Amino acid sequence: MRLLDDIHCLYLDFDSFFASIEQQIHKELRGKPIGITPFKGSGNRCLIACSTEAKRAGVSNVMMLDEAKKICPNIILVPQTPALYRRAHNILLSEIESVIPISAIKSIDELSCDLDKYQRKVPMQIAHDIKRNIAENIGPYIKCSIGFAANRQLAKMACKAGKPNGAMIWHPKDMPEPLFALELGDIPAIGTRMLRRLKDANIHTVEQLYMANPKHVRKLWRNVTGERLWYALHGYEIKVPENNRMMFGHGRVLPPKSRKLSAAREVARFLLIKAARRLRREHYYASGIHLSVSLKSGYWSRSHPLPMVHDDQAVLAQFEILWRTMRGQASVYDIAYKVGVTLFDISPAHTRQLNFLLEDNDQRKKWEMLNNAMDSLNDKYGKTVASMGFIPVQNKDNIGGKISFTRIPSAEDFW
Repeated sequence: MRLLDDIHCLYLDFDSFFASIEQQIHKELRGKPIGITPFKGSGNRCLIACSTEAKRAGVSNVMMLDEAKKICPNIILVPQTPALYRRAHNILLSEIESVIPISAIKSIDELSCDLDKYQRKVPMQIAHDIKRNIAENIGPYIKCSIGFAANRQLAKMACKAGKPNGAMIWHPKDMPEPLFALELGDIPAIGTRMLRRLKDANIHTVEQLYMANPKHVRKLWRNVTGERLWYALHGYEIKVPENNRMMFGHGRVLPPKSRKLSAAREVARFLLIKAARRLRREHYYASGIHLSVSLKSGYWSRSHPLPMVHDDQAVLAQFEILWRTMRGQASVYDIAYKVGVTLFDISPAHTRQLNFLLEDNDQRKKWEMLNNAMDSLNDKYGKTVASMGFIPVQNKDNIGGKISFTRIPSAEDFW
């Protein structure tokens, strides 16, 4: 590892991203406190995001709706439009890349850029150019905060310290004083559990964490992440290996009309079809399926093995087994609030070997050919024109692509 003596990283985080996109598109929402809800109509129980105006009133992201209304009675509720956020994300990337190349896209509203030796001399000019391009070419209601520091971890923290709509530089020569002004919970790698663990170890401030032994910090984290964090806080260049994909999955909070178990099954079934499509698009096979259902009577989940497949028929057959098991354990009047399906234990297509102990290999190849034909039709028309079984007719918007913290949906996710 190399101790850096200059700023090498820019970190950008859009302020209230979902809400600001809605405000840019809809004039009547500008300057008003708005909360983004999971779906249209009544039955929402929480917010998934909120505007800067709502935050000033005390509302926060991922807050229960009743609490948000109590804090801010005039909050305006707006259902999420993920397809719009995906398009805005792509357009914003183009504007940023006209100023500086993007090194890593961290989420729908966060990214980082590496600075060359010329860019390190003019960080505030870069920040100004990015903000100007966005305001002039997309709209002034989409704002971002930008942080500059030696490495990505510090740049992200500087970015957060400059919110909202700020530009903050943490140069190595000025460190570590800016760090010591923060709370432990301001460090992105420290959540509630880790905060409790640190305090149990008599570490109550960022300065105490900074002064600790790196091996001790590793021990507290119970893995190498803690030691990497210690070196990042001290301004070292940190190279973190990329995570390999482990699964493909989808989950949905269900609106009232889809909470009966029969309707919830339709949603879960189609989510699984979409996960299988992604599996095929990225050339993987799966050897396991997992189903989870948040019921009124409690949480239910179960996994089942698969014979290394990626066709809809195979995964749907095992899904039906899991769903029947869940129905047998649920009460007669039970309803579902959320469903999730995951295809896991995945392998690249080029490593696949057919199981000679099974006698369905010829049949499996036929199903795969059928799926390839359906995928080709859907690709040609840019929507789902062919699928295995019926597509739910109710609440189709709720089954469209969803923005998550770990993945930006592709256009195909909204078919």
